[in-house]
Amino acid sequence: MILVVGGANQGKTFYASEKFQISHWIFGGDCDMETVCLAPGICHFELLVERMIRKGENPKEFAEKLIKLNPDIIIITNELGCGLVPMDAFFRRYREEHGRVCTFLAAQAKEVHRVFCGIGTVIKG
Repeated sequence: MILVVGGANQGKTFYASEKFQISHWIFGGDCDMETVCLAPGICHFELLVERMIRKGENPKEFAEKLIKLNPDIIIITNELGCGLVPMDAFFRRYREEHGRVCTFLAAQAKEVHRVFCGIGTVIKG
């Protein structure tokens, strides 16, 4: 599994598409869980995490299952932990849980790339 992280609108998907030769990404905002487990890559993983939290599901358990079922997946996600802390309790919880899932994924990943202004830097691997 490869994790690609960075701020919003920093060129993560373009970078990963070029680097890993993937032309079709599953979108975390509306994909079903079975599709993610078969996909070569998912973009906006943070939106999948948000949907899971809203449904009362555990995103870390799903991440564990995902990397077992699809060990070659490339996961693209926004960094949510930088900047202002949200006033809304749900969004604070979402930010915290997303950070925990990303920490888990980064520990399991064979590579982690951080993209800033369209430039990718390998921070693991």
